[in-house]
Amino acid sequence: MSGARHPDLAGRGVLITGGGSGIGAALTEAFAAQGAKVAFIDIAEDPSLALAERLSRTHGQTVHYIKADLRDVAAIRNAVEEAAAKLGQLGILINNAALDDRHDLLEMTEEYWDKNQAINVRHMAFAAQAAAPHLIADGQGAIVNMSSIAFLLNMGAMPAYETAKAGVLGLTKSLAGRLGPQGVRVNAILPGMIVTDRQLKLWLTDESMAAMRERQCLKRNLLPADLVGPCLFLASCASGAMTAQWITVDGGVL
Repeated sequence: MSGARHPDLAGRGVLITGGGSGIGAALTEAFAAQGAKVAFIDIAEDPSLALAERLSRTHGQTVHYIKADLRDVAAIRNAVEEAAAKLGQLGILINNAALDDRHDLLEMTEEYWDKNQAINVRHMAFAAQAAAPHLIADGQGAIVNMSSIAFLLNMGAMPAYETAKAGVLGLTKSLAGRLGPQGVRVNAILPGMIVTDRQLKLWLTDESMAAMRERQCLKRNLLPADLVGPCLFLASCASGAMTAQWITVDGGVL
């Protein structure tokens, strides 16, 4: 976890999508450790409830778990309003949820494409839409969108995911242009290969991790904690003049 302290984050209302595991859980814990008032959305109930309970106990204030299917736009809107009500105000939105399943172009269906886009980019647009009035009212609102370097590497194993993650940058630019005049900043993060429990279980091998370390300037595996510092920075007043930008966190692959 980042050792940096951002005093302005204390007491801020923060909503994180996909905040129950992996990168999202690291971000949920990091904002709670900063003294922020935190809510997170996730569809996996049991691990999310356990995380919320642990963090609430550790940090002395309630971390709110909201169950929602981010493919459902109405559910997104309801979850944002529930978060704002529980937190008392909402000043920061972290659009983190993603679906990075591998899939073959020649076998991909329309249904899979639509589901993938809904989780990887559409939810960000509608979460931002629902949160915008709260972020504007906050006076120093911020959105951080999670993209990926995958679409820059010509990877052939997940065309829907890579398309969506490229789209996240276009969405980031557009949201920044629309909301900037009302004081809301919108930036993005492009992670490289982040070693999570899910990645280890489904796809990563010793050989694939070694191959990526060879491509990186930094010769170590990247972990969810490596995204904490950049995300806190973009959400805080430390980046108060930054919007429509992105930070690449890939160990030096690009």
